[in-house]
Amino acid sequence: MSLVAASLVVLLPLAVIFLTSLKTSREVTDTGALSLPGDWLNFGNYVTAFSDGRMLSAFGNTAFILLFSITGTVVIGSMTAYAIDRFDFRAKKLVMALFLVATLVPGVTTQVATFQVVNSFGLFDTRWAPILLYMGTDIVSIYIFLQFIRGIPVSLDEAARLDGANSFTVYRKIIFPLLKPAVATVVIIKGITVYNDFYIPFLYMPSQDLGTISTALYRFKGPFGAHWENISAGAILVIVPTLVLFLFLQRYIYNGFAQGATK
Repeated sequence: MSLVAASLVVLLPLAVIFLTSLKTSREVTDTGALSLPGDWLNFGNYVTAFSDGRMLSAFGNTAFILLFSITGTVVIGSMTAYAIDRFDFRAKKLVMALFLVATLVPGVTTQVATFQVVNSFGLFDTRWAPILLYMGTDIVSIYIFLQFIRGIPVSLDEAARLDGANSFTVYRKIIFPLLKPAVATVVIIKGITVYNDFYIPFLYMPSQDLGTISTALYRFKGPFGAHWENISAGAILVIVPTLVLFLFLQRYIYNGFAQGATK
């Protein structure tokens, strides 16, 4: 029964969005949220959302940000986990404690300082601003990599060092190739987070040419109201790629967490 209730909580808003995307503006005003559209083949809202919302440019900007953000997260996160697990240094526990404390601080409380730093580097209103902010690896990514690295025998590192390999060579040729399940998990989790984020692109990239798929939908909201039929159509266009990707890659998410938890 609880699963049915949880499913309804998730699926009901999606059903409302889908029905609204097929309605005319008059139907949205005069009918209820769950009422059926008069024409099930009314795809004009999708055309309007795609063209007026500049969705093609938004998808391009989002893909650019995703590529560099995820790559940076994987590299920084895996290297950090490798250093924490394989090296002993004096401030190791202090660094981990400070990192955990930093993750507990609400991000909104540091936005003024963060904005000033980004602006001082001349990155405001560029795609590199959100990329650098997203590349700040979160504790979840480090945790996932750390659990997998702990399951890799140290004897592999020692054998490579006997052959003359340095620390970076051990990471590049031994550790990182064995982290494929963890990399897949981090890519999916981080990708969905970046894909759905609205706050950072809206704050740091106000230009319309730099809009992402999340901020593109905001263009249909004006001072005298919102075109909910167009917003709903745009929301469906945004949801479909994420849904398809999740259906194809969901086993990597579950396997990555399950394997990481048992390491």
